[in-house]
Amino acid sequence: MSSFDTEVPPPQRRRAWTGVERTLAAMGLSGKALVIAAPAIWLTVFFLIPLAVVFGISLTVKQFGRPPYTPLLTNEDGTVQLTLHLNNYLRLFTDSLYVAAYLNSIKIALISTIIALLIGYPMAYAIARAPDQWRNILLMLVILPFWTSFLLRVYALSGFMRGNGVINNFLGLFGIEPLVMMQTDFAVYVGIVYTYLPFMILPLYTNLVKLDGALLEASADLGARPTRTFLTITLPLSMPGIIAGSMLVFIPAIGEFVIPSLLGGPGTLMIGRVLWDEFFANTNWPRAAAVAVAMLIVVVVPIMLLQRAQDAVQDKERAR
Repeated sequence: MSSFDTEVPPPQRRRAWTGVERTLAAMGLSGKALVIAAPAIWLTVFFLIPLAVVFGISLTVKQFGRPPYTPLLTNEDGTVQLTLHLNNYLRLFTDSLYVAAYLNSIKIALISTIIALLIGYPMAYAIARAPDQWRNILLMLVILPFWTSFLLRVYALSGFMRGNGVINNFLGLFGIEPLVMMQTDFAVYVGIVYTYLPFMILPLYTNLVKLDGALLEASADLGARPTRTFLTITLPLSMPGIIAGSMLVFIPAIGEFVIPSLLGGPGTLMIGRVLWDEFFANTNWPRAAAVAVAMLIVVVVPIMLLQRAQDAVQDKERAR
């Protein structure tokens, strides 16, 4: 008998997670279902259920007591009655205060997004084209403001723009009259752009750094000027980054509360401030809930439009 015939095959190694797989199979679950279940539970607990509670409160009316709104379900003599009030939503469309707040919020968020794009695009392009040893340093400088508190950054910004602030003191050295910047829409624009500019730069950088340099060289070899190369190659290929950055700036800006409160004036009416006043100053929880639900709808519509535009760009790239 040869030694080959007596050789014992090595024991078969058990795969990792075999016990987990058997346990899940016994429960009728698969690994795919478990992976999907985690975010589904998270969204249900922390988004859908709170949203349903807020929507339910928006269909009630204010009352004095705890809670400060009427119940949706009442039980009288064994009869359960559901009472829904739409007055809060009708008031949003008929009261000029809310209409002006929504329109002003959209205007400020839209203008701030355009300014952030005009400033962020050249910065992202410069970082993407910078030498490798400088790229990480420049990116760190972009995200460096996030290392400090958001509230402190906005409050420190007011120190630059107030009447006796840094900017007016500098202009005073040249005999220039002090500028009125605080308590104006200009200060709100500066605050929003300064705060959310990294959200515009980072998606643009991620898109521009993957741009094939051979395309730019081929365009230059064919005699195209830099402006035409940018408009026909760089800009179309960077549209996914532009759309992603615009969404990340526009969505939080439209419901901003802290920046208009610290930098804006009495005439700077934004929906975040109206919601705060309804909830805390007027203790009108149903009206505040209706404002929040309507604001969610206002935000979802541009998200869907931008998502459709992004899908169209990606489909066009795949078709090439």
